[in-house]
Amino acid sequence: MSFDRIAPHYRWIERILAGRSLHRCRTALLDGIATPRHALLPGEGHGRFLVEFLARHPATRVTVVEASAGMISEARSEVARRDLRLDGVEFIHHDALAWEPPARTFDLIAANFFFDCFPPTELAALIERLAAASTPAAQWLVADFREPAPGPAGWRARSILWLLYRFFRRTTHLSAARLTPPDRFIESHGFALTKRRTSDWGLFQSDLWTRTTEAANLTP
Repeated sequence: MSFDRIAPHYRWIERILAGRSLHRCRTALLDGIATPRHALLPGEGHGRFLVEFLARHPATRVTVVEASAGMISEARSEVARRDLRLDGVEFIHHDALAWEPPARTFDLIAANFFFDCFPPTELAALIERLAAASTPAAQWLVADFREPAPGPAGWRARSILWLLYRFFRRTTHLSAARLTPPDRFIESHGFALTKRRTSDWGLFQSDLWTRTTEAANLTP
């Protein structure tokens, strides 16, 4: 999987396909989090969430793990364009599935339209890896697509997702062929859903997850 081919064009592709809907979904719960010390942004892509985060939390250390060198370049350009600091941001050019993160380091993980890239087995392994890198009291922000219940909204969502997966599998060699909800994998590592917002007829979902007190006490 590589987004290098479409990295220079991703911004206008997103605007044509979804306007500002994806960006509103990314940032829907950003103002409701506690200020983190060290945030992890896996699969950040073109940096639109990164700049909103830095504007609100300029003192937080940020680690971005991104498999696409082109997307890292776009993210750096976005930060520079917004005249924000880069000295507290570390960009790691690496596949998140193969990256070995430091244990119990990040008190915020923000995954935006990233988990939808992976089939179930890979997604379970990825979330396990990220959970091991999070602190006992970590927060998780997850913004992604969803499939509403059967009915007009569900039919619409499935049609849109079918087209998106077909496009990205051809252009990026995406390994996933359909959407896998990450909820059960996140819950299995001691996190509980704190807030959820849906938008655009239920096509988009913004979640805030926090680790439960019991799970935090059991974390070695």
